[in-house]
Order: sequence, then C-alpha cells, then structure tokens
Amino acid sequence: MEQPVHVLADLFAQLGLENDRRAIDAFIRAHAPLHDSVKLADAPFWTEAQAAFLREQLAVDADWAELVDQLNAALRAR
Repeated sequence: MEQPVHVLADLFAQLGLENDRRAIDAFIRAHAPLHDSVKLADAPFWTEAQAAFLREQLAVDADWAELVDQLNAALRAR
C-alpha cells in the first residue's frame, strides 16, 4: 500500500495555518532563523496543539515527518 504524498501546503493546513505559497513564505520569513538550540516543536510561535502534532509526527516517523523536517530546515536557513 502506498503512503499518502503530502506537500508543505498540506502540513500548513494540518497545523491550521494559511497554506498558500505567499503565506508559507511569509511565515518562514517571520520566524527564521530559528536558533540551533531550539527544537522545532519548542519554538514559541506554535500553539500547544501544533507543537504536540509536530512532536508526534517526528516521534512515530509518520508520513508527515519528512515535511516537518523540511519546515525545520527552512526555518533554520540563514
């Protein structure tokens, strides 16, 4: 069985955030660079529910994990 394929816009929608390209770019610009000492899910801009979702997806290596990693990398780019 094939795993679902998600794109970054889907992750933003799952997090309850605006998910068009402009909104995603604006979010990343507003919150980057995330300091290396801060885990993505511990960043102060997430709600408790968003942070829990991010942690869970990484912990269980869910199909969202790759996108969480992509978002993490984008927020750390300088």
